[in-house]
Amino acid sequence: MLLEYNYYYFQKVLTPRFCNQVKNFAYSKIQQLAKIGGNKDKLSVKDIQKIRNSNIVWLDDDWIYKEIHPYIMDANKSAGWNFDIDFTEACQFTIYKKNQHYSWHADSWDKPYETKDITNGKIRKLSVTCSLSSPEEYKGGELEFFVSNPNKNKIHKCKEIYPQGSLVVFPSHLYHRVKPVTKGTRHSLVLWNLGYPFK
Repeated sequence: MLLEYNYYYFQKVLTPRFCNQVKNFAYSKIQQLAKIGGNKDKLSVKDIQKIRNSNIVWLDDDWIYKEIHPYIMDANKSAGWNFDIDFTEACQFTIYKKNQHYSWHADSWDKPYETKDITNGKIRKLSVTCSLSSPEEYKGGELEFFVSNPNKNKIHKCKEIYPQGSLVVFPSHLYHRVKPVTKGTRHSLVLWNLGYPFK
């Protein structure tokens, strides 16, 4: 799929107060070790951490969605994607400490969800990453996108996401990674927006 915009970003649109509220709220809940989707259930924790090493907390609260949804809709229209989306999964609050990372991956699967709820038959179409930390709180942890075409392969470094309160929206099939944090702690909030498969 050729796109004019591979990602669409907004700088410092979420207030420091909101970012800190999300962080404090998430830290009041139980953290769990991040896992990997797909058919990788048989991997050991050690093997998983070679691919993805972070702690997460699941959040499903209206006040969070209400703040972020307008930017998702704006990006979908302004970037010219115009994807049909009608549901957002639970938000994933992610904690990356020193040496933690997430290797190259895409957020979408090769088949639609097979569930007994509203996600049945749908796929991830748009992903969102929100920066909840200020740049002074960590080093490393760069978000990068891999854009491929017949002429060249290129890695885009999304520097715009670093300031606290910034967010980036991108098609869920786009490969991306979070490089290892070298100092401090990086906090982010990730959302996935679903719709029925492309026709």
